[in-house]
Amino acid sequence: MAQHKSAKRQWRHSLRRNAINRRNKSILRTQIKNLREAIKNKDKESAQKLLPETFSAIDKSVKKRTIHENTGNRYKSRLSRQVEMISPSTSK
Repeated sequence: MAQHKSAKRQWRHSLRRNAINRRNKSILRTQIKNLREAIKNKDKESAQKLLPETFSAIDKSVKKRTIHENTGNRYKSRLSRQVEMISPSTSK
């Protein structure tokens, strides 16, 4: 355990930041999971509706430095490519 006053303060600060980062990352993962589920079910309408919301969550996480900028760009690139690859279902 830290002994100096500043070290104790820094430890408390790191605990708060850890909780914030955990919450932000959880929100991001949930949003990505919902989009991937729509992609898996080949539901293009739903996926296209979820895409901007997911991009927003990714951008917020990058802005808050929860994830690195390149990681966010990689997520956005892969997800948008997967949504575009969904072929419309042929109904007879």
